[in-house]
Amino acid sequence: MDIVEKRLQDLGIELPKPPTAVANYLPYVKTGDLLYVSGTLAMKAGEMSHTGKVGETQSVESGYEAARNCALNTLSIVKDAIGSLEGVVRCVFLGGYVNAIEGFAESPLVINGASDLFVEIFGEAGRHSRAAVAVSGLPKNSTVEIQCVFEV
Repeated sequence: MDIVEKRLQDLGIELPKPPTAVANYLPYVKTGDLLYVSGTLAMKAGEMSHTGKVGETQSVESGYEAARNCALNTLSIVKDAIGSLEGVVRCVFLGGYVNAIEGFAESPLVINGASDLFVEIFGEAGRHSRAAVAVSGLPKNSTVEIQCVFEV
């Protein structure tokens, strides 16, 4: 069994089916050794898992879980793109967007849901540069959206 697959199993994580594009874009683009993954939403089993704004209908803690779900969807796209998560050299960049009330300043705590998962799965190779910003709205009213760049 592959090292990353074993780690997923040990963590009790099963990757979801990769989400499909819902507009005129590709779920990922590979150029050279880089894999750019389009924004993924807070979905679980094909349904939105978290909707609404952090600070209004969602807490920082539920936002963290939403970011984790986004990361799982991202990893399913990566696996679909390259065949195995063993091909990931490192997570290079994570852009995180939090649907939040005006003035919300805890976006980094929410996006840690994705960052922590990548480190749990890939170890040091999961550590990445990042942006974590609050926005006034996201597609499908998702609580979180992330986009990533991986070296593969």
